[in-house]
This record gives sequence, C-alpha cells and structure tokens, in this order.
Amino acid sequence: MAGVPIERKAETPSHVAIIMDGNGRWALKKGLPRLAGHREGAKAVERIIRAAASTPGLDYLSLFAFSTENWRRPRAEVEGLLSLLKTYLRSKRDELVENRVRMVFSGRIDQLAEDLQDEIALFEKATARGDQLTVVVCLNYGGRQEIVDGVNRLLRKGFAGEVTEELISANLYRPGIPDPDLVIRTSGEVRISNFLLWGSAYAEFFFTDTLWPDFGEEDLKKALDHYSLRERRYGAG
Repeated sequence: MAGVPIERKAETPSHVAIIMDGNGRWALKKGLPRLAGHREGAKAVERIIRAAASTPGLDYLSLFAFSTENWRRPRAEVEGLLSLLKTYLRSKRDELVENRVRMVFSGRIDQLAEDLQDEIALFEKATARGDQLTVVVCLNYGGRQEIVDGVNRLLRKGFAGEVTEELISANLYRPGIPDPDLVIRTSGEVRISNFLLWGSAYAEFFFTDTLWPDFGEEDLKKALDHYSLRERRYGAG
C-alpha cells in the first residue's frame, strides 16, 4: 500500500481535510452513469490514503464522503453510494490494518441502516490500533448539524453554566480529532458546503479544478506546497 513519500520543504499540515467533489461531472464528461464516477472516486480515496500515510507529519486525513443534504439525490444514486461504501469496508479492512491506518467515522451514524452501522463498528474496531494515519470519514455529516448536536448533548447532560468554545469542541462528533490545518476542495467549486464549520475556523484553503476521480499524489503535493507558503495568523492580523 505504501505510496511515494512526498518530501516537504517546510511545515506539513498535521490534519488535511478534503471535500471530494466532481464524481458526477467526471462521469458526465465521459458519457457514463454517475455511479461510475463514484466508483472512480473510491479509487482516488485509496490513492490519497496511501499518499497521506506516506507523508511525514501528516497524521489526520478527513474525507467528506456523504453529507446530510446528499439524501436529496436520486434514490438509486444514494443506494449505489452506500453500497460502494459497504464494499470498501469489507474489502479494505485487512489492508488498512496491515498498513497501520486507523479509520473512524464522523456524523449522524446512528441514523444509517443497521447493517451499515454494524460494518462501520467492525471496521473502527479492527483498525483502532493504527498509528500511521487516522482517516476520518464524514458520513451523513453536516457542519451546522454537528454544532447543534453538540449543544444538545450538553443540554442532555444537564449543563446549565456558561457555554464556552472548549465545551462545544468537547461535545462534537469526534472531540479527540484536532482541527484541520488545510482544507482542500476539488472540482473548481469555491465554497465549503457545510463541512467542518467549527473546526475549519482558522484552516488554510486550497481549491483546485481537478475533479475528484482524477485527484492524485501530485495534486496533494501541490496543496501541501500551497500550505507551506502560507503564514497562519489565527486572526491576529
């Protein structure tokens, strides 16, 4: 599974998050059904996990796989996407374990079909000891919903004091995962589409015209190079 290591001249982001966009347009350009684009997109996921795992200093990779808004897509496309996910979970578990890649899921997982929830739980347990890279798959995820769910979690605990940033952060879907340093979006769209709204407050952004199925190691390297040239100020001017 080892990819070609990407040499860094400067600081490498510890956490890279990617809005994987353009599967449908990729398929349309080639006269193929949209699901064919999603299949190629799954191959891109494999490439980028390999590349990230081979990049020193890159410890976390978050992937926007399926949003809460994606349920509005045609039923056949949604079912095809979730079927692809199940196939991935069943076929890649041993490979990720062997390569010390941990995979966790973030979002309203409890609203998914029970058989998919079971597959996810098995996958998370099997890869739990991975220490080379942690991949966070954002599934049935919405950034606003995450914040709302975090506040409601506080209320259910009976909290009645002053709400702080630290309290909200501690009650989000994956409180142990650090905020992203770099957010990448493919396909030429320049928006964040309700992705990691809380965590990306001070992230750097990189937008590329490359459609997700065509995104590879060289594209990731360009994004990392872009990041290395930026000075993060965290709102300080």
